[in-house]
Amino acid sequence: MSDASQSPSSESAGQLQGVVDEEYAGARLDVYLSRALAGCSRSALSARVSSVSVNGSAARLSRKVAAGDLVVCELQAPESHEIEPEPIELEVLFENDDVVVVNKPAGLVVHPANGNWSGTLVHALLYRYPDLESRFGTRERPGIVHRLDKDTSGVLIVAKNLDAHTNLARQFERRKVVKRYIALVRGAPPASIGRVEGCIRRDPHNRKRFAWSDSNGKPARTDYRVLARFERHALVALSPKTGRTHQLRVHMHHCDCPIVGDEVYGRRDPLGLMLHAALLTVRLPGERTARTVTAPLPERIRAALSECASPGAFEAQRWYDVLREW
Repeated sequence: MSDASQSPSSESAGQLQGVVDEEYAGARLDVYLSRALAGCSRSALSARVSSVSVNGSAARLSRKVAAGDLVVCELQAPESHEIEPEPIELEVLFENDDVVVVNKPAGLVVHPANGNWSGTLVHALLYRYPDLESRFGTRERPGIVHRLDKDTSGVLIVAKNLDAHTNLARQFERRKVVKRYIALVRGAPPASIGRVEGCIRRDPHNRKRFAWSDSNGKPARTDYRVLARFERHALVALSPKTGRTHQLRVHMHHCDCPIVGDEVYGRRDPLGLMLHAALLTVRLPGERTARTVTAPLPERIRAALSECASPGAFEAQRWYDVLREW
């Protein structure tokens, strides 16, 4: 294990220091810091970094580290906000000693941040698992491995301990996790089966949006299949191969078939955003084979579909079979 010292608490500023061992040779600096020294997510760590050096020289968090490197990171204290457990009901899809998989409802923010200091999934987790804070040493994002946008519903996995968090985070980083979404879009993609790829960057004209680009930004790829076609809409399955912010929404907008209810890239719908994380396949800690967990089609999407076709046209079971076999 890394020789770490002076690890700060979540309530104070401090310093992280360690010598990189072989396990993290070739990893990004922020990966080494978050997993080996801080025991938190990369995003939570980067928000607090004031300076970092490798072998005495200032370094970027994206730098790759080598075995034997001496890493010193100065952290600033986090913003002072009370994060108290809240009795928010959760729909649990699967649970064991290492993880809990929930069906996140649309409208629920995953973790506390500016503008959302109460009523998040983290508040619910802290209430359901009173020892979660002590296991991770923080109330900010304990156990959070990945996120879903506030208005996106569906399968989300949370680690219950640090070892499980490290295990799952590596799978997500190495793109070993299979994610399948269902979306109702306006119009239809150009083909029944296809791929959208290119780059995604911040929209230079609107900092709240992201935009597709053929060369500028971070590479992004999404595979899609049309599950059903209606007069003015289509139901599509989406499989992101990268994890860029707003990726599915940007890619569908780029195909001239924005997701229904997407007020950032399309038009608002009173029923909400028609995007649902329907399936997640991941190898759980301690298990030899991957496990698939699904979240049923939510009522808001069923209601939207009822306006596109007769109730008898619903084929949810067949659609989920496609997701599993894809």
